[in-house]
Amino acid sequence: MTDYQKALGLFRPVTAAAIEDAELRARISGLQERMLRDGVKAVWLDASSSLTYYTGLSLGLSERIHGAIVPAQGELVYVSPAFEEPKLRTMLRIAGNVAVWEEDEDAFALIASAIARLDCPGATLALDPATPFVFASALMQRHDGPVVSAQPMIVAQRQIKSAAEIAIIQTAMDASYRVQKAVYDGLRPGMATTEVADFVNAAHIALGLKPLFVAVQFGEATAYPHGVPYPQTLSDGDMALVDLGGILHGYRSDITRTYVFGAPTERQRQLWNLERDAQAAAFAAARPGAPCTDVDAAARRVLVEAGFGPGHRVPGLPHRTGHGLGLDIHEEPYIVGGNATPLEPGMCFSVEPMLCLYGECGVRLEDIAYMTAEGPKWFCPPETSLDRLFAPGSS
Repeated sequence: MTDYQKALGLFRPVTAAAIEDAELRARISGLQERMLRDGVKAVWLDASSSLTYYTGLSLGLSERIHGAIVPAQGELVYVSPAFEEPKLRTMLRIAGNVAVWEEDEDAFALIASAIARLDCPGATLALDPATPFVFASALMQRHDGPVVSAQPMIVAQRQIKSAAEIAIIQTAMDASYRVQKAVYDGLRPGMATTEVADFVNAAHIALGLKPLFVAVQFGEATAYPHGVPYPQTLSDGDMALVDLGGILHGYRSDITRTYVFGAPTERQRQLWNLERDAQAAAFAAARPGAPCTDVDAAARRVLVEAGFGPGHRVPGLPHRTGHGLGLDIHEEPYIVGGNATPLEPGMCFSVEPMLCLYGECGVRLEDIAYMTAEGPKWFCPPETSLDRLFAPGSS
C-alpha cells in the first residue's frame, strides 16, 4: 500500500513535442483540396476542437460567435468580437485576415459578406458540425448559397492521426497508466471515492497534464457505466472501477481499470475474466480494412456465448464497444454495431466492452489502441490476470 501524498511527490512533468505549425498548414491544405473537389467555397470553423486541429487556436465556446473561415483557396479569415481582436492576434499561429464585429452589429451578416467576397470557386458553405444551432441557423439565413455539414471532410482528416499526434497521445496515456497504478497501490479500507478522485486530478497535474475527468466507483455502483451521483466507501471484497483521463497539448488520454479489493470470489473472477476475453476478442478483430461494426460484434459475441445479452440487453454490454480518441474524448471512429467505416492506419480508439450487471457489479477494462498497417497496437499494456494487475504480459 502506497500513501497518495508520497506517490504525488514522485511524479514529475512529462514532455512531448507539440504539433508544429507546418503540420497545421498541411491540414488546412488537405481540407482545401477536398473543398475544391467537392465544390465547397468555404468552411466555417467554430470555437471547437476542429478550430484547434486546423489553426492551433483554443478559444472556447461562448454566446459570441468566434472562429475562422477556411476558403477553398487563399488565406484564412478569422472572425472575432472587436474587443477580443488584440488578444486573438497574439494567439495566431497560421496567418490570415481578421474580421471583427462590434457588440451592436450582426456578426452573421459579417461572416456571410466575408464569404461572398472570397475569390475562389463554388457557392457552398460547409459548417463545422460543432457549430451551435443558434449560430448555424443564423448563418444559413444570411449565406447566399447552399449550406451543408463539413463533418465528412473534417472527420476524414481528424480520424487519421499523424505520427506527432500518436506520440502526444502515447505520452499522455503513459502518464495516466501511472496514475491508475498509483491508485491501485494506494487503496485502503474505508477510503472514499472522492479521495481517490482528488488524488487522480492532483496526479495528472503533477505529471504535467490538465485533468480531464475521473470516475471512481466501488461495489454495486460499478454496475453503472457512468457511475452514480453519490460517493461510496471501500470495503474488503468490493469491485473497484476507476476511469480517468488527462489532456496534453490538447490531446486526451482515457483508461479504465476494474479489480477486486481483497480476495475475489469465484463469481467476481468469472466476470472479470469474461470482460478480459471480450476486450481481447475485439482487439483481435480490429484488422486494417475491417469495419468498426465487426470489432463491436466480436466483443459482444464472447458475452452472448457466456449467457449475457443478447444485443444491448443487461446483464450484458449496454453500449458501444469503443470510441475514437484525439482532441476530443469521444470522436470518430465509433466502434459500434452498424458502423461500416473501415479501420485504417492512424485511427485511435478505445476498446471497452463493459459487462454490466445492475444491482450486482460491473467490469470495464478500457484501453486505447491505434491502427498500423500490420494491425492494432495498444498504447498501454492491457490487463490479462486479476491476480497480477499492472504486470505486462501476465497470464
